[in-house]
Amino acid sequence: MEHLTSGDATLAIDPSHGARLTSLSIAGLELLVPPTANTFHWGCYPMAPWAGRIRYGRFEFDGRDYQLPLTMPPHAIHGTTYNRPWRRYNGAASFDIDLGPDWPFPGRAVQHFRLGPNRLDLTMEIHSDSEPFPASAGWHPWFQRQLGRGEPAQLSIQADSMYARDEHHMATDRLIPPPPGPWDDCFVGVRQPVEILWPGALRLCMEADVQHWVVYNEPEHAFCVEPQSAPPDALNIEPRLVTPEAPLTLNASLHWEIL
Repeated sequence: MEHLTSGDATLAIDPSHGARLTSLSIAGLELLVPPTANTFHWGCYPMAPWAGRIRYGRFEFDGRDYQLPLTMPPHAIHGTTYNRPWRRYNGAASFDIDLGPDWPFPGRAVQHFRLGPNRLDLTMEIHSDSEPFPASAGWHPWFQRQLGRGEPAQLSIQADSMYARDEHHMATDRLIPPPPGPWDDCFVGVRQPVEILWPGALRLCMEADVQHWVVYNEPEHAFCVEPQSAPPDALNIEPRLVTPEAPLTLNASLHWEIL
């Protein structure tokens, strides 16, 4: 386990379990859901080389059809790196991993973490080792609705539109005006920063150099605000080409104020 401390903030990173954040504690307030039996439902983990669901685990690229393992049947979800061991990479809080045997192209992912007294900066890179391939990436934080003090969280997100879902709960390529929540949806045209307020405890703002934000706030105990480089099912809807000369890089920051 890797631990970082700055001011009132402490961060724990578990390289053996996807280089995920297992804890983000600010002035003694734990923001993230602690470990559970379901690997998808706690901490803050990387989604690479795709984010969200891929319909039936299938996609086509350069005239060939590919089948991914159905990690959330009947679909593939959240990439190949969220629960595998990462290696230390060129720095105290940097890690990398190959994309693994379940991904049909040789490549690797890299994460960098930088903690300050009132902010956390994240960087992720997707690299191709030899040939072009489509990819997307993002982070999947699970925030607790109730902290150790104060009132339950209030999420403020303003967006122009979101991707309509079909009868299979899958994102389509059709954009619609956002209805009232709760949501399990991908938004675009998001005004940043996205704000999470725990009245009487903490205000957290999230920013990222991405156009897509997934919000999942159906559970009673927790919610997710996920910056992504592309929408769910991106390998079919909106693929981003990664080449040896042009990796996919995304950056996100969380900054906070103690109330």
